[in-house]
Amino acid sequence: MITYLLKSGLLLAVFYAVYKLLLENERMFRFNRAYLLGSLIFSLVIPLQLFSIASFFPSKIKTIQLDEIMIVANKSILNEVSYNQIVYFFLGAIYVLIAAILLIRFAVNVSSFFFKMKKNSVQFIDNQKLVLMKESILPHSFWNAIFISKEDFANGKIPSELIAHEKAHLEQKHTLDILFVEVLQIVFWFNPMFVLFEKAIKLNHEFLADEAVNRQFGEIKNYQNLLLDFASNKQTVALASTINYLITKKRLLMMTKKESVVKEIGKVFIVGVVCSLLLFAFNAEAAVQTSFNGKNNIDVNEKADVAQPQFPGGIEKFYMFVGQNFKMPEEFSKQKKDGKLFIEFMVEKDGSLSEFKIVKDLGYGAGEEAIRVLKLSPKWIPATENGQAVQVSYSLPITLQSAK
Repeated sequence: MITYLLKSGLLLAVFYAVYKLLLENERMFRFNRAYLLGSLIFSLVIPLQLFSIASFFPSKIKTIQLDEIMIVANKSILNEVSYNQIVYFFLGAIYVLIAAILLIRFAVNVSSFFFKMKKNSVQFIDNQKLVLMKESILPHSFWNAIFISKEDFANGKIPSELIAHEKAHLEQKHTLDILFVEVLQIVFWFNPMFVLFEKAIKLNHEFLADEAVNRQFGEIKNYQNLLLDFASNKQTVALASTINYLITKKRLLMMTKKESVVKEIGKVFIVGVVCSLLLFAFNAEAAVQTSFNGKNNIDVNEKADVAQPQFPGGIEKFYMFVGQNFKMPEEFSKQKKDGKLFIEFMVEKDGSLSEFKIVKDLGYGAGEEAIRVLKLSPKWIPATENGQAVQVSYSLPITLQSAK
């Protein structure tokens, strides 16, 4: 899990840096929207290694690396392991607690919009749903409705450009983007990259809505002045698309920025290259190399038509089996040594274990004892590839801690 979080965090950081350096200042708003949302999905899916890229070069069959087993004869080490488990438990509890609080806040914010729709009067103008609020608020939109001040609307103080701006948010389904990012922030609340992505996505939403207004009315200068006048001393609303989100020099300048087709194509090409390199880099190490030799061996990780070997009851049961049957060699205990040994073995097509090999030994009979235990193993459920049983090689690290 930690490896997955580190990889996804690194991908998010790279994609965000590419956006800030290449895309944020370009008038390619629809591409930017797809890029930002795609970056989030890409960064969360690719580290899962649901698929792989086959290498163009032949490679040796790799051995599946099992998790480390620790066998201790020192009570202080057992206490340390128990302490670590307690720490992990409390960290997990803290994560769940914060995620639950954020989820409740999210649910309250979302439900508040639907409550406002029921509580206040509603009008339809040009097939657009307007919720007339009793309090003085800045026009904002959510889901399928625009929320405006009833008094300002009755007095004609809300320019049609502002209604058009919020209508553009609704027509382009910007609410879905915001809800998507908000959910990700609940799950990954510890990763600040999602906050940065949400800000970038919301700002790009404003670029898109501004573009729609200027195409409809064609009065850019008047619209810029209108935004500045109308948005002063107003408050934003959580989850909503609001007219005054980041009224900055960058947003105002973006309305008059000239487009360069050649420049934009070049940047899209660079982005494509970066995405391809990241896809290859994060899959190359775990690429499933399905290759056969004279014994019909196969290296198995994850693939639709490949099934890994299974110890009866699951891999955790295998670790328990080794730990319960391993007897610390007397001579090894006398030396009061610590260390890690590596054993390789093959799961045959009938599920039996064979070809035991001590890759790294600690001496004093430790490696031989590990092989003795593995020979006691019941038969595994063999691996299959395209419906046929195949052999699979494993590497098992075992850490030994003798009594002090």
